Amino acid sequence: MSPTAIPISANIAQPSNERWRHLILGVVCMIMIANFQYGWSVFVLPLEKAHGWAVSSIQYSFTIFVALETWATPLNGWLADKLGARVGPRLVMGVGGILVALGWIVNSYADSLPILYLGGALSGLGSGAVYCTAVGTAVKWFTDRRGLAVGLVAGGFGAGAALTIIPIRMVIESTGYASAFFWFGLIQGGIVVIISQFIRNPDPGEAPKPAATVKIQQSSVSYTAKEVLTSRVFWVLYILDVLMCAGGLIATAYLAPIATSYQVSDIVVFLGATTLSVALIFANVMNGVARPLFGWVSDQIGLWQTMAIAFALGAASYFLLSVTGTYPWGFIFFVGMIFFTWGEIFSLFPAMCTDLFGPKYATTNSALLYTAKGTAAFLVPLGAIAAKATGNWTAVLMLATGINILAVFLVIVVLRPAAARHHAMDKLEEAAAKSKTAVAA
Repeated sequence: MSPTAIPISANIAQPSNERWRHLILGVVCMIMIANFQYGWSVFVLPLEKAHGWAVSSIQYSFTIFVALETWATPLNGWLADKLGARVGPRLVMGVGGILVALGWIVNSYADSLPILYLGGALSGLGSGAVYCTAVGTAVKWFTDRRGLAVGLVAGGFGAGAALTIIPIRMVIESTGYASAFFWFGLIQGGIVVIISQFIRNPDPGEAPKPAATVKIQQSSVSYTAKEVLTSRVFWVLYILDVLMCAGGLIATAYLAPIATSYQVSDIVVFLGATTLSVALIFANVMNGVARPLFGWVSDQIGLWQTMAIAFALGAASYFLLSVTGTYPWGFIFFVGMIFFTWGEIFSLFPAMCTDLFGPKYATTNSALLYTAKGTAAFLVPLGAIAAKATGNWTAVLMLATGINILAVFLVIVVLRPAAARHHAMDKLEEAAAKSKTAVAA
């Protein structure tokens, strides 16, 4: 395989404040689309009550949303890269904003399940376009602080719903779910459309070059999507991403039945709030905090080292929840720790993907990796199968513990040497290109 040689210029400009503007705008856009995933649950029961649809049938809309949010991102990323640094991000993110607004507006008028599914499809396509563009912009501008930048952007998506979930519930209670769908869809999508017109990727040589350090190894060439898909190290990274997404999705999808089985779900622990309610609020906060924090740590000590630490802490968190989950505060704390040690994958994996395969096609390549979330969703039923086979939900936590332990092993034994070989080949390719240039001169 001969990657498309696009050497990083030695005459890189010093970091400017402009890149922080683009990062902040990306974070705001991620906050605006957070409700499309993390706020969906508050609409389910009102939809059931209004139309008499089965909850399982309503949830197919969410399944469609997640599938299109992840599996359509490679096309969105390719368009953002193909159309250029100034046109691509604005167009893809702008269309994404229009689609998310249309999705929830369609939901507000849905009087049949097929129409509701159409709304989910539009929202998923739009959210994926916004997500991959914001992440791609971050990794391209912040070559020197890639982990932190992606963590901040991903954190906006992970914790953004905390800002608006209460207002949404208030609108649902006062004027109905349809009004909440319509106005929040219009407002959130509209803000994305406006902000998208001020976002761009860096021009060649505009992003800063990281200082030479053993902590951060970055490819000196940029790989096309085709080249990435034929690279062994990409598939090592993809399998790891699937495992970690699956472990987190399995555990979080069944938190309510786990809390019920441990008989702590409805125990009041704080100002009238139940154990499960407090746990979910704490979990969302920890989910948002984890992404920039672990991203910053990875900039200091390296990505595979940070992955190993986070995944090991995740294994301990799943196991300790199975031990202390029958106590309300034990349940709350370790649920938060599970989200804390799971949410960081959405900053670490895109950062490592770009470090391995270069910045020019970063939006496309990180979008290819993001499809691991959609693949992992098919493994979520394993949780119910394990619970049914064993007669208790502790088996789900043991399954997630095992997945994390396996991930730590794969990071140290497989990913670390594979990444080292990949970077070594990059250096050989760059040396050969320089030698050929010198001979031609």
